[in-house]
Amino acid sequence: MGSLDGVTVHGVSAVRTVPGLTAEQVDAVLSDNALAFVAGLHRTFAGRRAELLAARAARRAAIAAGATLDFLPQTADIRAGNWRVASPAPGLVDRRAEITGPTDAKMLINALNSGARVFMADLEDANVPTWSNMVVGQHNLSEAVAGTLAFTSPDGRRYELDESTATLVVRPRGWHLPERHVTVDGEPIVAALFDAGMYLVRNAHALRATGVAPYFYLPKLESHLEARLWNDVFTAAQAELGLPVGTIRATVLIETLPAAFEMEEILYELREHSAGLNAGRWDYMFSTIKTFASRPTEFLLPDRNGVTMTVPFLRAYTELLVSTCHRRGAHAIGGMAAFIPSRRDPEINAAALAKVRADKERESADGFDGSWVAHPDLVPVCTEVFDAVLGDEPNQLTRLRDDVKVGAGDLLAVRDTPGSVTAAGVRGNISVGVRYLESWLRGIGAVGIDNLMEDAATAEISRSQIFQWIAAGVVLDDGRPVTADLVRTALAEVLDQIRLSIGAAAFDNGRWKDAAAVFEETALGETFVEFLTLPAYERID
Repeated sequence: MGSLDGVTVHGVSAVRTVPGLTAEQVDAVLSDNALAFVAGLHRTFAGRRAELLAARAARRAAIAAGATLDFLPQTADIRAGNWRVASPAPGLVDRRAEITGPTDAKMLINALNSGARVFMADLEDANVPTWSNMVVGQHNLSEAVAGTLAFTSPDGRRYELDESTATLVVRPRGWHLPERHVTVDGEPIVAALFDAGMYLVRNAHALRATGVAPYFYLPKLESHLEARLWNDVFTAAQAELGLPVGTIRATVLIETLPAAFEMEEILYELREHSAGLNAGRWDYMFSTIKTFASRPTEFLLPDRNGVTMTVPFLRAYTELLVSTCHRRGAHAIGGMAAFIPSRRDPEINAAALAKVRADKERESADGFDGSWVAHPDLVPVCTEVFDAVLGDEPNQLTRLRDDVKVGAGDLLAVRDTPGSVTAAGVRGNISVGVRYLESWLRGIGAVGIDNLMEDAATAEISRSQIFQWIAAGVVLDDGRPVTADLVRTALAEVLDQIRLSIGAAAFDNGRWKDAAAVFEETALGETFVEFLTLPAYERID
């Protein structure tokens, strides 16, 4: 491709202006070869992706009409079959502590140097898809693979990679998102194919030269057919790049309610490329609300901070995930510890670290092979907890959990969740949701809020709970009904408080009005907005 914005070559056009990179660096990322590779993936698979997104909508329509979720009768033979996924790949045998974060240089370096066994470099929920973030992120990933990534902070501090670093795993965007800065035959490229394809074509052979390979975390899947699509993408990419089948490996995040009913099938579809499954929290709760958005009273959730992983429907989900993975020889990876240690308040640290430790002890006792943290200071805690269970073993794959018996009713037992909806819960969802969105609209996707590292999943559960409570006609603990007017009043109060705390000038120079508008659109609309990042994406760049 040429170096000018808007130049189209062989039906492919990419924006060439990228803040943060020189023209030569942009040309290196958006090379003719790389763009041809991702365009080929788009032309081959975009049609199937569109069909699968339509299938999602059709299933939600059926649920709105009274259908429910259950294990698929047409795949019973897969669940009953005697099969296993591929053996763990190099660098993914021991995953007792995994850290996550975005792809800016400083965070990449700190995470890779953190002592965690695995680092998930996030092009999805902890990232904002500005064009600069996406292209600079690909540049930084290649520098990290080469071992040359470095960063100098404004105060002169120098950050460089250690000789030994965590295994790198990349999370591309979900199937639902477009990348409007690259067009193929006049249409925006599928963002997932751009992210994964760029990483593969630029780094696959370099990774293999270091003894590992391209590894991915796959987000937001709702069915085994979506996993099959990813598997076919990997197979095609390997053939194009001259890689043996099974070189690419992927861990699937089971963060949607429909996917929980198809865990076995998802592993089966990816069996040559599978690296296991991961259990989330906020996204899974968000998906539960979204799946049954038209039936809010049947699947009502209380204040989110009181919904722990020990409540019945989440307990069933995690138990089923571990037993499913280990029966098939796949890793089961636990959820996020999002706490950010305070440099000033040891009491906050002590209380929060005790909760983190208890959560990791629950996961390790249940049979998980490792778990996630969001901050380097939590890596030692997670590692210590899993060390106590694993000993000299790298994982718990031999612990089959034959005692687990989970049925569809257990996964759908949302109404058995204890707790209530409170005024503080409403206000907390508004405050956290708007504060996160304001940072997101400024291009920052991993945001520290109230000593927690938040990503887009936090904003999703925050706004979806507001939508559900209004739709269900919930009455607060103080006797007031949750209405759109009550939420708008609370939103105005939250914005006033923020203005007072940061000052009028900083408020006016921020994206607070746009953040409030996105929150209102996605929380107070007549119909449930599938992902808040879709309308928010129209407000960036």
